[in-house]
Amino acid sequence: QVQLVESGGGLVQAGGSLRLSCAASGRTFSNYAMGWFRQAPGKEREFVGVISWSGSRTYYKDSVRGRFSISRDNAKNTVYLQMNSLKPEDTAVYYCAAGQNYRATMDYDYDYWGQGTQVTVSS
Repeated sequence: QVQLVESGGGLVQAGGSLRLSCAASGRTFSNYAMGWFRQAPGKEREFVGVISWSGSRTYYKDSVRGRFSISRDNAKNTVYLQMNSLKPEDTAVYYCAAGQNYRATMDYDYDYWGQGTQVTVSS
């Protein structure tokens, strides 16, 4: 089992930045690729990005590439989502997830999930 806890969400104006954190406990964190997903009201959960076990490779949804950046610190069992140039359409609950495939973009490819953290971007 891997337990994941997200933090860092909040209210920010358009154009601003936030950094989300996801702290992991349980099984060896560095064995897992870590993904970020989000779910806006009335919409399905969607893939945002993923980072490989070592942190050397990342992959992003087109609409966030260049604005969002994922990093991880395996010594601290934590993965981060740095979000810059935020837009109102980025408003959602953001989830981190642990899985085996660093290129996985579907939620069913991930084994463990956090509870989510709300990000609200005002215009």
